[in-house]
Amino acid sequence: MTRKHSISGLVPLALTAATALLLAGCGGGGGSGIDATTPSAQGTTMSGNVVKGPVSGATVKAFAVTGGTMGSQVSSATTDVNGAFTMSMGDYSGPIMLQMSGGTYTDEATGAPMTMGPNDMMTAVLPTVAAGSAVTGVAVTPLTAMAQAMAQHMAGGLTDANIASANAAVGNYFMVGDILHTQPINPLVVGSGTGASQAMMNYGMTLAAMSQYAKTVGMPSSSGIVTAMMNDAADGMMDGRSGATQVSMGGGMMGGGMMQSDAGRTGLATAMTDFMNSSLNKSGVATTNMTTLMQQLRTSSGQMR
Repeated sequence: MTRKHSISGLVPLALTAATALLLAGCGGGGGSGIDATTPSAQGTTMSGNVVKGPVSGATVKAFAVTGGTMGSQVSSATTDVNGAFTMSMGDYSGPIMLQMSGGTYTDEATGAPMTMGPNDMMTAVLPTVAAGSAVTGVAVTPLTAMAQAMAQHMAGGLTDANIASANAAVGNYFMVGDILHTQPINPLVVGSGTGASQAMMNYGMTLAAMSQYAKTVGMPSSSGIVTAMMNDAADGMMDGRSGATQVSMGGGMMGGGMMQSDAGRTGLATAMTDFMNSSLNKSGVATTNMTTLMQQLRTSSGQMR
């Protein structure tokens, strides 16, 4: 990663093109990735899940990526009650950017239903897909949104190389690996950790920790943590800043509503412990299962690579 640079109002910047085009989070099971050997009768297709807790009734839009930037919309879909979506993209081939907005989910930290904030959305970027391929098991989550923001602000923008590098960096930071095709457990579901891989547990508990952290600092909606984390991650350094500017927490009470420098490190590790020890954690995953990830977060410099 290059040195941090000044990024003012990152999410509006990262999504400027999207805003012009748009009218304006945890499921289980593994994904299969790209099946290029089985052409779809509808041409290129894409399916997956939107997870901030499973997000029901969200709008998912797929955009072409041209010259490292988001281009025209190629398809859209609405998520079902489980956060699942399927869309046809005709004969499109190339990188894909997904953006979701709206919808409702059950917040892990409170157990209460929440609506995605009007200024909050989640994104994901995929390297080039072949025309006629069936792309399945795609996860759209706060982690994929962080990787999209990071890739967009790398030299050259949303190139295949930058997309792959940013997705890998975020996956390594949270010890998930493939953030696009690993499906996070839903810790609100009884026994959801049984039989789950360590990556799936790490994924689900990281998302729950984000909601727990949002609750701790007094954010009115945990969807705002996605926007804050995107801002923080864009320059590849989790230090509570977008370049020289401290990240806003969207109304959080702690620190005057600004993100603390250790929010994405020790802040998340502490929030993860708090959530796992709460009565809302029904997964069967205990703190002993998460020791390695929490230790990595606590000792991290914040650099994602």
